[in-house]
Amino acid sequence: MQITGTEPTETDPTTTGGAASSDTVLCEDGLRRPPWAARDPLLREYYDTEWGMPVRDEAGLYERLVLEGFQSGLSWVTILRKRPAFREAFAGFDPDAVAAFGEDDIARLMADARIVRNRRKIDAAIANARAVVALRSEGGLVELVWSYRPERTPEPRTMDEVPSRSPESEALAKELKRRGFSFVGPVTVFALMEAIGVVDTHLMDSHRRGSSGVWSAEGAG
Repeated sequence: MQITGTEPTETDPTTTGGAASSDTVLCEDGLRRPPWAARDPLLREYYDTEWGMPVRDEAGLYERLVLEGFQSGLSWVTILRKRPAFREAFAGFDPDAVAAFGEDDIARLMADARIVRNRRKIDAAIANARAVVALRSEGGLVELVWSYRPERTPEPRTMDEVPSRSPESEALAKELKRRGFSFVGPVTVFALMEAIGVVDTHLMDSHRRGSSGVWSAEGAG
């Protein structure tokens, strides 16, 4: 999920005081969340239960990679609302099944109004499944992505301090492209790294900071 530029960022009267202190919102349950996770119930559930938690299985990682690619130009809540349909349309994000998709499957996906009907993104999802399968002989997608975990994770107090890319995401994006993956620019890859816990960009006073078990609240691994 690409946070910056895709979700509302207007000032909320319940924040802790703006850019000088923190951008978290004190929600009615007494917990602090970033503005993007404080308004929509679906986004809140995603933030509280999934975003930033470690994903170390191939199908789960492939799913997040595909959804990050489909988000391009759209809001993340749109993708979350369509997620059940995506799972059905893409065979539960089984890389072997998607890798075998042909022209009939592409036509089916392009006719499915429940998902994002973008031919380039659909082609990328299929190409990425084939790249995932090919990568198994060299350790696999999970091993590759997690090998780019940095020594420390960001420690943002405000949304402006949350990076949109990193040296590691740039290097990983380059490697993924070399291995045949598409829609894997450094910003998309950094969003993937955030979503699966490779980095922790929860704001410092969010109730989710340090919750992944991968990083401490202070940013150490």
